[in-house]
Amino acid sequence: MLVASCGSLRKGSTRMNESPYADGVKNEGIEVREDQMPAAEKTEEKTKEPEIVVREEKVRSVDVTETTENIHRYYVIIGSFRYLDNARNYKNRLIEEGFVPAILENENGLFRVSVAAYNNEEPARRNIASIRRNYPKYSDVWLLIRKQ
Repeated sequence: MLVASCGSLRKGSTRMNESPYADGVKNEGIEVREDQMPAAEKTEEKTKEPEIVVREEKVRSVDVTETTENIHRYYVIIGSFRYLDNARNYKNRLIEEGFVPAILENENGLFRVSVAAYNNEEPARRNIASIRRNYPKYSDVWLLIRKQ
């Protein structure tokens, strides 16, 4: 039987009988080292993606006339700006990188730069994960849900 304690995981404390919590536990030659995490734990850490920030706001399109066909419920937001000119400059940079951005204005006068719009949440979340993987500089991309 193996019994481990928090004290046995401290750097430099590799033997279980060195822990004040392991009194009477027989050391069976098993080492616990911080620098050698089991492969299963390493894989799990790499695949775990950060949570996606989600906000619900009333928005309207700034640069496209809204029709029933182009009004969506979910938007992938890559930038937010107080001034429309800054949002337009950012939009132009994103176009050069191959994105197809659009500018939305929320009820507080902030300009959101969206790079994708969906009617379903799951594809929006997949796109956010893809952007985070392929464009690390846009790791703060988030999901906006249009208030009805």
